[in-house]
Amino acid sequence: MQANLTRTRIVDGAFALLDEVGIDGLTVRALANRLGVKAPALYWHFDSKQTLLDEMGTEITRRIGVTLDELPDDIDLSDALRGYALAMRSEYLQHRDGARTFSGTRLTDPSVLQRQERSLASWTRQGFALQQIVDCFEIITSFVVGFVIEEQERAQSATERYDLESRDAAVGDDHPLAVAAGHLIFSSADERFARHLDVIIPALTSFRFAGGSSQSPLR
Repeated sequence: MQANLTRTRIVDGAFALLDEVGIDGLTVRALANRLGVKAPALYWHFDSKQTLLDEMGTEITRRIGVTLDELPDDIDLSDALRGYALAMRSEYLQHRDGARTFSGTRLTDPSVLQRQERSLASWTRQGFALQQIVDCFEIITSFVVGFVIEEQERAQSATERYDLESRDAAVGDDHPLAVAAGHLIFSSADERFARHLDVIIPALTSFRFAGGSSQSPLR
């Protein structure tokens, strides 16, 4: 093991490589070449590509948590869900294939989970059951992941596969609503994201129910 090959240096290198080649090109061998070491040196720290991705996903979740820590202690659940969604999308968009890469990764740092305790306590005091809080964040997570996957795929292959003019021509002038719908679908991603949250979040938080469970929150 090389003395200067730390987990931090490896993860930083992995983020840089991801931005260059995407998730499919991010391999242990490619990362070792980038860092100027042999692949076995990386396996000392991470025994597989998945464990490396888990560490990268944990770092992204940690950054999201830092953003959420800046919110007021007594923040309403609706505002917290919006802040979480915005922070998550922002972090995923920082990296090529971000949503594909970091969704579903296992958190490796218990402190990332432990920091949720204070907020969970606040929302349960507000009258929300733990189960509803968990469901709210899981639904928002699924929405953000799906939205950003589509957003990034369209952006990364826009000229080859997502040509709005070609779509209009294929649909034809005799189908004006279908043409107009396409322009709405391919409108500003920021505006669409905010508009979708305006639909989802009130639906999630407009009712409260008794019960709940002790399932692990958020991730």
